[in-house]
Amino acid sequence: MSNRPLIIDLAFYGLAALFAGATALWTTLDSHAQWGAIAFGGYLPAAICAAILLAQPGPVWRRRMFVAVGAALAVTAIPLALMAVERASGVSGRAQEEVLVVESSGARLLDTGSPYLHADQIAALPEPLLGYNPYQPGMAVFGIPAAVFGEHWWTDARVYFLLAAAACAVGAVRLLRGGPGSALNAMGAGKGPLLRAVQATFVFPVCALTFATGGDDMPVVALMVLALAFAHRERGFAAGLAIGAAAALKLFAWPAAVVIAFLLWQNGSLRRYAAGFAIPVAATMLPVLLVDARGFFDNVIAFGLGHGVVTSPAQSPLPGFLVAKYVPGGELIAPALLGLAALVIAGLLWTRPPVTAASAALWCAAGLSAAFLLMPSTRFGYLLYPVVLLGWWLPLRDAVAGTVTGTLFQGLAQDDEAVDELEEETGLGPSLAVEWWR
Repeated sequence: MSNRPLIIDLAFYGLAALFAGATALWTTLDSHAQWGAIAFGGYLPAAICAAILLAQPGPVWRRRMFVAVGAALAVTAIPLALMAVERASGVSGRAQEEVLVVESSGARLLDTGSPYLHADQIAALPEPLLGYNPYQPGMAVFGIPAAVFGEHWWTDARVYFLLAAAACAVGAVRLLRGGPGSALNAMGAGKGPLLRAVQATFVFPVCALTFATGGDDMPVVALMVLALAFAHRERGFAAGLAIGAAAALKLFAWPAAVVIAFLLWQNGSLRRYAAGFAIPVAATMLPVLLVDARGFFDNVIAFGLGHGVVTSPAQSPLPGFLVAKYVPGGELIAPALLGLAALVIAGLLWTRPPVTAASAALWCAAGLSAAFLLMPSTRFGYLLYPVVLLGWWLPLRDAVAGTVTGTLFQGLAQDDEAVDELEEETGLGPSLAVEWWR
């Protein structure tokens, strides 16, 4: 039995523990330091467990799964819950600004019908930065519990970011495995790639840190994954609903929506996909645009392009920010480069559109990477988008390839020993890249 999966687990948890420890020691952000201190106590035991499993013979998939689930709880759910409780008790520095922004936008949506303030109103605030809401109108939904029930740990927007992302991940797993109670078929993904996808989403340090301290990007990328899983099953309308919900939360989802549109155009599902996409987008955007189009422009467009009354704190030293800050005329050059990249990617999509959901995931990862590298206001945290999409590329590619878990296990008892033994007997499957990470 190959030890490669456990060696990868050991390296993954060990490096993550180093990242968490370094974050706890050297970050200047209180919420990040809190996460690092707690997460170190989750990653290190996970690495030790992986090392112990390496010394044990026989199938270990179930134990690897328990370690991964335990690590996810220790580095994601527990830090989030502790910080939410402390924040509700009045302790400062237990949430990033986006949590406050989402919750205030939820209250504003209920009061005025718009989650936005105008630029002149924002300029008059004691802390203008917290007045900006750079998200699509749908993001305010996550702030409604706090607006309705007050500030408690269970009304913290991060709790609902995590629940939404987890629900999307469960849905994607069930779609790629063939659904609850059904026999695996030739298009079902194996357990190993699915475990890697879950690790990428809930255990990878950038994602776990984001869940615990901010979280608004996680339901967006999780909905992208769910849309790709629906697209793999050729359920165009459902894929449109999923990516439309993501697009109703954040503009970052719109490039992924275009990629999936090219994919479903190939199999004749584009109309159903477009109809599904239009429902959540129209339901969230049209009422707000009718009530407050200026607020939408001031917050989502102008602020995102660096033309707000205050500067966005998203200023990681990536190419777009460096060009905008240090190159003469950079405020115009950086958006122009972003637009040029979009045109180049669109041209490539037109000439070589994705033919599988797995290739669409790669297109999405590449396009979003180009976007966060070239945006004038950007941050390293956007790395979570390609990380999660590449993580889910593994089961998507496995499902497309129809590897051993779909073709050989028909009619067999679905116990872990049978899975491991048959995978070992058959050797490398059609997708060597997937098999290597299994």
